[in-house]
Amino acid sequence: MKKNLHNLYRLLPLLLLSALYACDKDKLDASAAPPEISGVTYLTNREVQQTSVNYGDWIIIKGQHLATTYKVDFSGVVAADSLTYADDTSVTVKIPPTLPAPADNPITVTTKYGTATYNFRILQPAPEILSVEPMAGAANQEITIRGYYFGGVTSVKFGDTPAEIVSNTKEEIKVKIPAGITTAYITVTTPSGTVQFSKIFGFKYEVFTDGLPAGWTYSPSSANVTYDATVTTPVRRGATSLKVEFKAAWSFLRLVKSVALSSTGYQGLKFSMYAPDNFLNKKVRIYLNGSTAATYTITVAKTNEWIDYQLPFTNFNNPATITQIIFNEFSGTATFPRQIYVDDIGLY
Repeated sequence: MKKNLHNLYRLLPLLLLSALYACDKDKLDASAAPPEISGVTYLTNREVQQTSVNYGDWIIIKGQHLATTYKVDFSGVVAADSLTYADDTSVTVKIPPTLPAPADNPITVTTKYGTATYNFRILQPAPEILSVEPMAGAANQEITIRGYYFGGVTSVKFGDTPAEIVSNTKEEIKVKIPAGITTAYITVTTPSGTVQFSKIFGFKYEVFTDGLPAGWTYSPSSANVTYDATVTTPVRRGATSLKVEFKAAWSFLRLVKSVALSSTGYQGLKFSMYAPDNFLNKKVRIYLNGSTAATYTITVAKTNEWIDYQLPFTNFNNPATITQIIFNEFSGTATFPRQIYVDDIGLY
């Protein structure tokens, strides 16, 4: 009896090791299966499966046999290793910021034991419009809309009127101006949504394109300011722009209307301005009708590029008529001369 017990004690460690090995083998066999994907959730709500997510989001890929995941790609774009964590039933990963498709970007998980692909809608962010060039034009003229996330653009409209899309990339759309457009807000629609540009396109009344219309004249404040309406570069639209050179502090150029123009039917003043480097951080004050109470001051934050301004009449105490538009050097500093260029002046 003692001998049998002794033999049993000697075998016990081997039996325990065998049992542990069997358990480990069962686990190994389970994790060695090919991966399976059953859905996608957000980190903040791990119980609700999503039908779509956005570029750059953190997500959890749900499924089985995911513990050995070493690569996750979205339409061929691989997520960074440092942004991936996996266990047997989930993979936490950050979607890359840019993907090939605007909406449909399948997820592929690769483990030691195989791959699984899950067809899923990963959407680019809503479109963003940065600029429209030019900001006015005739029917059928081609204009360029620049911004971000234009992939898969489905429509561009001027107000409610669709425009013909000539070409597009993720950051640029070329369209033709529809017939019958005087002024309108431009909208761009993609699978991720619709955005409206903040500035209105076009003019209801033009004051300067390639010169002043009949009934308007130039009126410098003194010999300390000069102007040239025949400058061919830089130009925002058309053939020429208006160069204004200030030779002393506080000097200004008036555009004067001989017969007062009623402001009824108009919302505000529009113009484009280009400032060279010597105007950086300097100020230009805009007056309507010469009233010191009806002004808008611009501090030049960007140079060597055209900036479009859209100033509602509320900035000028809602004048009943327009008789003057004034561009005034308002920095009062001693370095002169310095210039600005203005173009596309009018009312919207």
